Amino acid sequence: MGGLALVGGLLAGCESVPPGVERGPHGTIAYDVLVDASPPGAQIVANGANIGHTPIHLKIFGDKDGTFHDFGSYYYIVQALPLATNQFAQVRYFGTGRWFSREDHIPQRIDFDMNQPPPPYPAYPAPGYEYPYPPPAYYGPPVYYGPAFRFYFGPGYHRHW
Repeated sequence: MGGLALVGGLLAGCESVPPGVERGPHGTIAYDVLVDASPPGAQIVANGANIGHTPIHLKIFGDKDGTFHDFGSYYYIVQALPLATNQFAQVRYFGTGRWFSREDHIPQRIDFDMNQPPPPYPAYPAPGYEYPYPPPAYYGPPVYYGPAFRFYFGPGYHRHW
């Protein structure tokens, strides 16, 4: 009887969420992330939703181990839109671990330098090109692997059947 109570107490007491932490959907918890930009006042867009202007606190629901949760997307995207014409839009991609792709930890702070030009290529693939990467495009004739008959009609010209 005492063993049954011990097992019941262990199963009921296996909660790893600290008290006072805000819970979210799918067993996630809330993380508070400070988003800042230099110069301040840049508009912040997180996963397509307009959040506000910097400095701002962003609430991200993540897994209990401190990583981003997979809510159906390969990436959690935070964008900073410029204020002036001589500034550049900035983007940060964070992996969510969808379908065994990379899973990033939720940072405590995200800083954007609006005067820094973006890299010539994205640091991570854009949302349309998730893992696994798409195959390179092939613009040649249709590929047929099988028996073939070739007829040559002259120099440099041939036909396949």
